[in-house]
Amino acid sequence: MTEAAGPATASTAGIIAIGSEMLGPLRQDTNSLWLSARLEELGIPVVRKSVVGDDPALLAEELSFLARSAHYVITTGGLGPTADDVTVAAVAAWLGAPLRRDEVFLEKMRERFARRGFEMPACNAKQADFIVGATLLENPKGTAPGFWAVREGVEVVILPGVPSEMREIMESSVLPVLRERAGGVVGRRRVLRIAGMGESAVEELVAPVYAKWKDDPVTILASPGEVQLHLAVRGEPAAADARLAAMEADFRAVLGARIFGEDAEDLARVVGRLLRDGRKTLALAESCTGGMVASLVTDVPGSSEYFQGALVTYANAAKEDLLGVESAVLREAGAVSDRTALAMARGAQARFDADVAVSVTGIAGPDGGSAEKPVGTVYFGLADRDGATLAKKRLFIGDRAVIRRAASLQALELLRRHLVGEQA
Repeated sequence: MTEAAGPATASTAGIIAIGSEMLGPLRQDTNSLWLSARLEELGIPVVRKSVVGDDPALLAEELSFLARSAHYVITTGGLGPTADDVTVAAVAAWLGAPLRRDEVFLEKMRERFARRGFEMPACNAKQADFIVGATLLENPKGTAPGFWAVREGVEVVILPGVPSEMREIMESSVLPVLRERAGGVVGRRRVLRIAGMGESAVEELVAPVYAKWKDDPVTILASPGEVQLHLAVRGEPAAADARLAAMEADFRAVLGARIFGEDAEDLARVVGRLLRDGRKTLALAESCTGGMVASLVTDVPGSSEYFQGALVTYANAAKEDLLGVESAVLREAGAVSDRTALAMARGAQARFDADVAVSVTGIAGPDGGSAEKPVGTVYFGLADRDGATLAKKRLFIGDRAVIRRAASLQALELLRRHLVGEQA
């Protein structure tokens, strides 16, 4: 690699995922997510991610665009042996550097194929075409090496698209160099996770805290049934940790028990821990969610310690026969009602002899709604061994999948609040 221009401290980065297949509906660019996380840990913000097809001209345009705002440009993909793998030649042309076939590397590739009992296909020879002036990044997990080159102070790191190969090269050859250049600067992130509230309601609560920390990036992200606050800081490790802790304390002071977890801790895992620590067992009765709540609960390893079972009682007859819901309740209040939700929860608690039971019944759509009970109307019930009961109604907006997902998480949030002694 020619000597890098630019500052010794961390700068900005851009990521280009190369491959026409990722422009269609069947493949996703997951490499950029991993790369962004590793760069953030070093205090290097990513200013742009892009996906470019296997087109040398378009790749050159994207490189030129990124070179105006990023010190590091990382590409993944397009290093294979086939005709549509054009990355090395395209980047070399953009750099103004020739390609040279490395006969030593070519022979090593032939030997590698021979050890597996194959003759190397002729098309693989292009993987021995190296960019003159670039540093070779060895790939112990594949045949395609990576490269690290510089043009006018912009450093281009060229990596394979296979995730395991890309990560191996980054961890062994790229991240150590970037870490040393960072001069002790790090990036820190904390994710605060909230259930049972909409994005706008969370935004309204935390707006004053945003203003206090306006110099640090805070992002609010919403998905069905959950809102996440992403707090991020950059600086020397001790200072960054202290600043992040102060930010987090301010947001927690406003949101309180509405925060169910942090970082990768999902709601089902939090609920499972509370049940385990409290030595309590759980049963479920589901209608519109069709077993989704039970699926979330059992996704957690070790859930057999506290989860007794679930009944999916879709039809009214099943609610009567399996949960003991009285026909008069179904006739007078309807299957989607607080009375039915409570009766379902009581029935599940008794049938499984659980410490606590939660039920869900609603209208997930797209049909079945009315003026009184529109699509998205969901009732939740809770009953515990001590006789405590609770019923809640929520109205969710979205398609069938969104409503079912949001309702499933709301059921877990109702349970979580009961377990920590908070009002739902």
